[in-house]
Amino acid sequence: MAGHVQDRWYKTEVGPDGKPRKVRTDRYGVGLRYRARYTAPDGTEKSKSFPDGKKRLAEKWLSAVETDMTRGQYTDPKSMQITFRQYAEKWLDSRTPSATVRKELGRRLRLHVYPVLGSRPVGTFRPEHIREFLAALEAKPGVGPSYARNIFADVQSVLSAAVDDSLLSRNPCSARSIRRPKPDVHPVTPWVPAQVFSVRAALPERYRAMVDVGAGCGLRQGEVFGLAEDAIDVDGRTLHVVRQIKHVEGHPVFALPKGGKKRDVPLPDSVAKALRAHMDAFKPTEITLPWDTPEGPKVSARLIFTAEKGGMVWRSNFNSKEWKPALAAAGLIPEADENGKYESAREHGMHALRHFYASVLLDAGENVKAVSEYMGHADPALTLRVYAHLMPDSRERARRAIDAVFQRASEEEHGP
Repeated sequence: MAGHVQDRWYKTEVGPDGKPRKVRTDRYGVGLRYRARYTAPDGTEKSKSFPDGKKRLAEKWLSAVETDMTRGQYTDPKSMQITFRQYAEKWLDSRTPSATVRKELGRRLRLHVYPVLGSRPVGTFRPEHIREFLAALEAKPGVGPSYARNIFADVQSVLSAAVDDSLLSRNPCSARSIRRPKPDVHPVTPWVPAQVFSVRAALPERYRAMVDVGAGCGLRQGEVFGLAEDAIDVDGRTLHVVRQIKHVEGHPVFALPKGGKKRDVPLPDSVAKALRAHMDAFKPTEITLPWDTPEGPKVSARLIFTAEKGGMVWRSNFNSKEWKPALAAAGLIPEADENGKYESAREHGMHALRHFYASVLLDAGENVKAVSEYMGHADPALTLRVYAHLMPDSRERARRAIDAVFQRASEEEHGP
């Protein structure tokens, strides 16, 4: 047996005749009589108490604990006392050093998970509860498939940690009956060169080189805004992508690029030339912002792109006052309405320049791994999911490759 059952009403002593005998303890008749005790896999002692007359039940419970340990299905009894919300908030504190990521994770849990799962004890989770949660999530207005996948991943991560901490024997999110939300399927339609150059020409001169960097090096909007003069390595023909400007609860901060990954991108001569011309016309300006969070340490960088009055470029102002008018001038969206407002242009945001960059590289035959590295994706699989349909037909490449070999062989054998 995994442990032993202690009788707290009696203890064994040696009598006057030298033989053991049972005598009442000070606890006799008070509280639960039997305490089943055992040592958990983590080395700590656990126990559960049972009333008078239930010794066999206590022994049966200990036997079940031993069986669960043997099968690798043991769960800590306190899992029935700690709720999903209590455990998730402890998990969140140790999840990541990034305060921004913690806030976003916490927001998703508060809005979409706790109302459904928050009060359930961790140790009671079964696949049926996850199925019910996913059904509620699917019916919730404003939660699209991609966002739902992120929320589901949060729940799965919390319960995986609970398994590691022996609060659950297995993660119910991994059950075969669970169907995680499918991602949105929106094939990317990249701009053609004429559209890129039309938008560039319609922007004010101080912002035109942003298009060169976005379309020619694949930078995200925040990375373009955070680009400093020390990022340009002309001799090595490389652009060092080491920071971005992002907004945390409305406050701009410097931070590492998305995913916390710095990267080096090939710097085409045409983009280097455009950046040099831009910096001749608009000198880089030193901008100081907190690092990573509004409370973070102050960091300074000589930014290449700044607003007309010399400060940093604010995303909301740029998008509404500079980018959308340029899109309209290029014919990509309608002109502003009578109130001066433009339609939503999500598919034509600055991210369209990254799509153009990827499409040009893939069409030229660059391998997916390299494109993934240049774009700062988490892995090549992400690049494939987004851009596979833009890759040249492999069958045509195969035909050309074989034809080239056969043609050379034929010429060598029979002459011109």
